[in-house]
Amino acid sequence: MADVLPLVEARLRSALGEPDARAAVTFLGTDRIEVLRFRDTDAEGAIVRYATLGMSAHPMTDPAAMLADPVEGPRAELVLSVRAAVADTDKVLRPLAVLGASPQVEGVVVAPGASLDVGGPLWPGAPFTSVLVAEPGGLVEDLELDRPMDPVRFLPLLPMTPNEAAFKRVHGAQELQERWLANGTDLRDPTRGSVPLQ
Repeated sequence: MADVLPLVEARLRSALGEPDARAAVTFLGTDRIEVLRFRDTDAEGAIVRYATLGMSAHPMTDPAAMLADPVEGPRAELVLSVRAAVADTDKVLRPLAVLGASPQVEGVVVAPGASLDVGGPLWPGAPFTSVLVAEPGGLVEDLELDRPMDPVRFLPLLPMTPNEAAFKRVHGAQELQERWLANGTDLRDPTRGSVPLQ
């Protein structure tokens, strides 16, 4: 079996360019999780993207399973995109690494539609304490691996305010995303307020 992480990093580089910074966090009893930072300038201004590297080294296991399968099972990395130079978003590195380690630490399977709570602001002064896991495939394509390994999916994270997270718990991810869309919410604005939920 090929080592997955060099292939994952190559896919991130091909999609997002060269990272201009990287940090590593190791939690007791887990493998190291790195967070890579990429800068991108589009027509609307500079965007900074943070991507985990290490979460996909092992497949995620259903917490109800008796034994963890070392080969088969979903694999993923997380990608967060925010507008640059608006807030101190580089402090998101540790919360992102915590989320990246959660399948190993907590035995959770991270999938589109899930909410992930970081237990505090995503970065200093952030109005967000959790993220919504969005559908993959837009920014970074899935990375196919040799069978029987599942492909690595690159899951976008959409920051949620506490009110939005509460709304999502009651009404579901689809309803929240429709509210964002209807209100023209800039989900990459690190200082945005909560979307109207009434």
